[in-house]
Amino acid sequence: MVQQEVQCKEDRLVGQLQSYSSAIVAFSGGVDSSYLAFMAHRVLGEQARAVTALSPAVSETQRKMAREFARLHGLRHQFIETGEMDVDGYTSNPANRCYYCKTELYGRLDKLREEQGIEVLLDGANLDDASDYRPGRQAAREKSVSSPLLECSMSKDEIRRLSRKWGLKTWDKPAMPCLSSRFPYGVTITEEKLSQVERAEDFLRGLGLRNFRVRHHESLARLEVDGQELPMLLDPELMQRVHERLREIGYLYVTLDLKPFRSGSLNDALNHGAR
Repeated sequence: MVQQEVQCKEDRLVGQLQSYSSAIVAFSGGVDSSYLAFMAHRVLGEQARAVTALSPAVSETQRKMAREFARLHGLRHQFIETGEMDVDGYTSNPANRCYYCKTELYGRLDKLREEQGIEVLLDGANLDDASDYRPGRQAAREKSVSSPLLECSMSKDEIRRLSRKWGLKTWDKPAMPCLSSRFPYGVTITEEKLSQVERAEDFLRGLGLRNFRVRHHESLARLEVDGQELPMLLDPELMQRVHERLREIGYLYVTLDLKPFRSGSLNDALNHGAR
């Protein structure tokens, strides 16, 4: 019965996509936008474009994953440059930082949509996003971005299940938001700091970790690691390697959060009235 309900949601999604003559999908290479880009391509063919933003906050790992997914599934794909690093409301890193990022992104994508005569701009927001603090949703509303996964009441778990059904390698991919999400609100974002986080996470990924974050607290790197992977970092020899490498990258202190990785943990400060 549950599987039937999920399939009904996908059927609704197909019907919604069929109602468009053409579409641009804001494609980050994550679970949600990958599934949406794949389905848009299945329904609309060459009239569906997957567009990926490039900025210092988008890691090379993310870029490669997006490029490879598009190549593997024959998507009509392109990269565009975005300029959120030139927006003070973004780099000063307020609690609504994502609003400025998404305003910049959707503005660029909407301009591209107009230039190419595309009917609609789509993003991969899902049902779970509606219950979390997502200031970027305001930007989506202001730019008339459609969110078909959300409109079809698809949860993250359902999107993963449907992605697995289609054989998409992204079905079990850990969430990988932009690098700016590693900074506590109020900590100024710079290209140098973003590069520091990226190099630290690349090193940890090279050790075999999959679901983790390097939270940037200026001179301190706070590692959040999935509970199942946490024991790996408790090996004294490996701890020393991590400490030495992150010191080389520029962190003075390296600490391991005793609470396992949880997406959106920096929003905890908002719940305590801090900024």
